Amino acid sequence: MRKVISTAAAPAAIGPYSQAIEANGFLYISGQVPLDPATGQLVAGGIAEQTRQVMKNIGAILESAGYTYANIVKTTCLLSTMDHFKAMNEVYATFFPENPPARAAFAVQGLPLSALIEIEVIASR
Repeated sequence: MRKVISTAAAPAAIGPYSQAIEANGFLYISGQVPLDPATGQLVAGGIAEQTRQVMKNIGAILESAGYTYANIVKTTCLLSTMDHFKAMNEVYATFFPENPPARAAFAVQGLPLSALIEIEVIASR
């Protein structure tokens, strides 16, 4: 069974995709960029502020589907430059105080809306 997950507490999709899809006990959250869901604009600040907003957006989607950060089994972090890795990692770690999920992190040529970071997530019941 496939279920579309959507919440106004996270930014609306900016293309032809769903915020998340739940299927067979897994939640697949589309890549989230640091948009403030209230304004639809990128949050002010640098990589720390943008990482925090991305993780808040992910949290809102998790909550709307009945999951928590503890359910996350894998993340993929896309960075505009690996120069942001250390600062991103410091913020990211605060969301996973114990047993963090598996993760990959890559630098990419460009992200939507010139964001500094995008994170996609897989969670499991």
